[in-house]
Amino acid sequence: MSDALILDRGLDSAKSLAWWLYIGHAASFLFSLGLLSFIPLFINYIKRPDTAGTFVYSHHTWQIRSFWWYLGWMLLGGVLFATLIGIPLAWLIWVGAWLWKAYRLIKGLLDLNANRAMPV
Repeated sequence: MSDALILDRGLDSAKSLAWWLYIGHAASFLFSLGLLSFIPLFINYIKRPDTAGTFVYSHHTWQIRSFWWYLGWMLLGGVLFATLIGIPLAWLIWVGAWLWKAYRLIKGLLDLNANRAMPV
């Protein structure tokens, strides 16, 4: 087998895994509001070094950053909700975070399918 064919198969495999991780993040997002997203997140961290130098690397980074920013916004909303004064603001933050995360997942999947790297 030629080296190019092996590299293509490796890239296809990495791309396929990144696709499934997007699906994992999305399923967690839809069914647990992201509470179970730590499972695909761990896989993102473990597999990201294997994709260094490819566009797939940026997708792992995109998913990791999406998780942490979403968690931060959800926690901020939780703190505001707990103060009772910020309940309307908490709901606004939660809805905004949900829409933002949905956008990130959809954009990531579309760009992955088009073999495009994500912005860093």
